[in-house]
Amino acid sequence: MIDSPANVVSGTGPEPAMGLASKLRRRKARKRAVEEPKRKITWERIKSQRVLLLMAIPLLMYQILFKYVPVYGWAIAFQDYKPGRGSILNQEWVGFENWVDLFTGVNGERFRRVVANTLGQSVLTLTVGTVGALVLALLLNEVKNAPFKRIMQNITYMPHFLSWVIVASLASVALSLPSSGGFINQGLLALGIVQEPVLFLTEPNYFWGIVAGTSLWKELGWNTIIYLAAITAIDPTLYEAAEVDGAGRWRKMFNITLPGIQPTIVVLLIINSGWILSTNFELPYFLGNGLISETAETIDVFVLRYGYQLGNYSLAVVAGIFKAVVAILLVGAANAAAKRFNQETLV
Repeated sequence: MIDSPANVVSGTGPEPAMGLASKLRRRKARKRAVEEPKRKITWERIKSQRVLLLMAIPLLMYQILFKYVPVYGWAIAFQDYKPGRGSILNQEWVGFENWVDLFTGVNGERFRRVVANTLGQSVLTLTVGTVGALVLALLLNEVKNAPFKRIMQNITYMPHFLSWVIVASLASVALSLPSSGGFINQGLLALGIVQEPVLFLTEPNYFWGIVAGTSLWKELGWNTIIYLAAITAIDPTLYEAAEVDGAGRWRKMFNITLPGIQPTIVVLLIINSGWILSTNFELPYFLGNGLISETAETIDVFVLRYGYQLGNYSLAVVAGIFKAVVAILLVGAANAAAKRFNQETLV
């Protein structure tokens, strides 16, 4: 007999079903890496794949023109850039003066605060979004009624196709006073949770939660697509073996489904770590106001207001470089951490 539900017997004794499957996959991958020599790039191979290479040219040109060519503009971060002087070559070089001004100068305290706001909003949004998408994917996977499942998927997917401007407007109305159509306040009053309407968009402590909740509503269904696809790749025989051993839905969910999509979860977290400082721009910009600016203002909003609108382009470029460098470091650190714990990695 097997010691516990959802276990299978291997050559070395009882092992968790997904633990055994993961070990077998890793062994096969290592064996293929050793046995299969690297294929050399030859003219014959290039000629045989010329159609694929031609299809990749537009995407390659796009990446070069819009991702790599503009990098020369980073020189503005080390100049006192004035558009009236002409090209970048005609500007006055000031070294790291702009960097010092941004981090320790007049705007230093404000910039450090907006970095903290950006980190807080991004981490909370990422956490809530990941957990919500996982829960919805697991629940949808357990739905056996196909028509009902499709209806639920369509309902949860639809908000993704709304623009952030529309979503911000809907959130503003939902959080307003009952007299203005604020159904959230209406519900709270009806349930007796509050005695008077709450002015959500004037309370700084609520704003991070508003951003995370609005993002969750918009992207919840869309984010489940990858997890549902990963679930379909799990070997069905694992569920059959667990069911024979007496495992119910919850046991199969926690011992097979979650471990089976764990590599997908790790890879997505590594990728998303690079966007920590690139949180949503529209929600803080449209929902923020002077009463909650201390918690609402993010790096992108700061750059727009104190960089481009005031003509301080050097300040804006310095902030952009800072975001890019931090993103590279975060992705590298997340990838290294995943490798250290023997998880799936990007490289």
